[in-house]
Amino acid sequence: MYKRIRDLREDRDLNQTTVAKYLGMSQTGYSKYETGENDIPTDVLIKLARFYRTSIDYLLGETDLKDRYPDSK
Repeated sequence: MYKRIRDLREDRDLNQTTVAKYLGMSQTGYSKYETGENDIPTDVLIKLARFYRTSIDYLLGETDLKDRYPDSK
């Protein structure tokens, strides 16, 4: 999971500070998510999935499909 959030960020040429600002936290706090030093809370996983337009399952490594699930109506 930690490698995936780093890879998604790097693929978009973003720095940790940009993502941390989106999440409303410090760069140091966000860095600890990418290194696995701190577990990522559910609410942060949801925000990251929305930010990267992917699924939480992808972030968690449960699937290799980056696309989000279709919106239900």
